[in-house]
Amino acid sequence: MSLRQHLALLAGRLQDPRKVASFQRLCGVEALPSRSTAAAADAREDGERAGAPAAGVSRRRERPPGASGGSQPPGSDRNQCSAAPDSDGVPNGVRNGLPPEQGPTSPRVAGALRRNSLTGEEGQLARVSNWPLYYLFCLGTELGNELFYIVFFPFWIWNLDPLVGRRLVVTWVLVMYVGQCTKDIVRWPRPASPPVIKLEVFYNSEYSMPSTHAMSGTAIPTTMVLLTYGRWQYPLMYGLILIPCWCSLVCISRIYMGMHSILDIIAGFLYTLLILAVFYPVLELIDNFNQTHKYAPLIIIGLHLALGIFSFTLDTWSTSRGDTAEILGSGAGIACGSHIAYNLGLMVDPSLDMLPLARPPVTVTLLGKAILRILIGMGFVLIVRFIMKKTTIPLACKIFSIPCDDIRKARQHMEVELPYRYITYGMVGLSITFFVPYIFSFIGLS
Repeated sequence: MSLRQHLALLAGRLQDPRKVASFQRLCGVEALPSRSTAAAADAREDGERAGAPAAGVSRRRERPPGASGGSQPPGSDRNQCSAAPDSDGVPNGVRNGLPPEQGPTSPRVAGALRRNSLTGEEGQLARVSNWPLYYLFCLGTELGNELFYIVFFPFWIWNLDPLVGRRLVVTWVLVMYVGQCTKDIVRWPRPASPPVIKLEVFYNSEYSMPSTHAMSGTAIPTTMVLLTYGRWQYPLMYGLILIPCWCSLVCISRIYMGMHSILDIIAGFLYTLLILAVFYPVLELIDNFNQTHKYAPLIIIGLHLALGIFSFTLDTWSTSRGDTAEILGSGAGIACGSHIAYNLGLMVDPSLDMLPLARPPVTVTLLGKAILRILIGMGFVLIVRFIMKKTTIPLACKIFSIPCDDIRKARQHMEVELPYRYITYGMVGLSITFFVPYIFSFIGLS
């Protein structure tokens, strides 16, 4: 057998969805056939344990037809972990398949995940026997979602080191854009279900290879260590521990959630190393251009917009389109904001003779200022995001004569989704590196 045949055989084994299903079972995740069956099983167990008739079975709702598959539009509620299995009520469309009165017995079953607000699509009903792993992998998958990004990058820029924060964003935008476009060129499907249990569905309409979660989970900690080592005073051992722990958690969580095969994860990891090897040496040049070149804002906006238009032509509409525009818009906004802030002297990087930077002593004043920056800054960013979202979608519909009575359908048009994502998150990025630092300077929190 030739080397090519061996590699093809190995790739086929690594892409096998049965290996994903086996890993899920190993971690204590098992599928249940339906909500009603799970309800009856739990009721019988409760009755046997308590010696009383099973109550609440009639209150369970049947799963709506067609809730387990199909494409979905991207929304502001990005790919998230499931709701807490013992949560009360039904916030954000959560249906956990369990009546809240069951108390201590409820954690035995994890129900359908939080619905996508634009489609109503849910994850599968599943029984989870290892809850520590469940919550650990929920945390891992969140490290590749919007909630993490919108807190992590501002925290670096406002409280730690603006230079490192800016260059982390440049790396993130580059890696994620290349990864998303590669998905739509290769067009490998997600692992088949069954046998895989889909514990997430928000990205289910996207293609699978490479895993962009694995790419961001590799790129962010690796770039962070490369940028800070020698610039800050800390043992190299800390960085060598951080990279594999962060990367492994994000990668393994995607297999656990049923979103990627083993091959998708390996491809994403290796692809990221290749991208970093090519582009990391010019990262300083890109950052300096963004801050100092006279026409940098025009070039940044034009380039990111052109890349967004190109990505929308690669394939039919899916969550990947909106995600890519969101990433590009955020990157353009942060780069333009850093240009303005640099020219106004709002964020000045320390001179080279001050390096390496010593870690300041942790005091009540330091912590208090950091908390205030996060609260004030994130409050402003979220207000900007809300206002822009409410104005850009109706405006785009009006300009391009697209019916706006159904937001779900309207956002499946490039003419609506691209301006909405690009402008909204462009303003979010501009707020992070310009408006919020200006507020901090005005109120004495710089």
